[in-house]
This record gives sequence, structure tokens and C-alpha cells, in this order.
Amino acid sequence: MTRVCIEKRDGKIVSVDCDGHTGYGAEGEDIVCAALSSIVQTAVLGLMGVAGICVKLTRDDKRGMLNVALPEKLGDAQRHDADVILETMLMGIADLYEGYSDFIELEVK
Repeated sequence: MTRVCIEKRDGKIVSVDCDGHTGYGAEGEDIVCAALSSIVQTAVLGLMGVAGICVKLTRDDKRGMLNVALPEKLGDAQRHDADVILETMLMGIADLYEGYSDFIELEVK
């Protein structure tokens, strides 16, 4: 099971932590794990490449772990872009969770 923990401060997403493989399918053929990874990694690419935010990123593919944290201070434009990207990511994860809750644990705190 993949545990996804999204931390919010003042209603804004400040970090995302994903840990573990979903176990839906065999390694290399797990469509749920691939979908979840794609949603989260695309958001990270958007934060860095589109919004120009220097995030703190930790990743371990073997373990199925990815942690991304935003800097504490962002300008208004970067905060807006981060909000759009991360809330869209959360919608994608929540939609995937609805269909595959036996394989994904989602916590928003």
C-alpha cells in the first residue's frame, strides 16, 4: 500500500509525502502505482519547471518514496501557481483513491 500524506498550513499545501508501493500489480506492471507516481511527479515538475519554485525533494524509487516540501517563503505569484498545481494534484490523487482505496492511503492534515 502507498501512503500519501499531504500537509496543509493555513489551507495551503506545503508538503507531500508518498511512501510504499501500492501492491496492485507486479513490479513494472502496477498501473495504480504508475498512475499515482505520474500524478505526483508531474506536479513536482510543474512546481520546479513552470512555477520556478526550488522545492526540497527526496526520492527513493526502490522504496517507492517521494517527499516534496515547498520553501517557507514564496512570493504571491509563486504561491498562486503552487496552489493551482498542488490542488490539481490532490484532485487527481483523490480520484484515484476513490477507485483504489485498498491500495492507497490518503491523509490530508
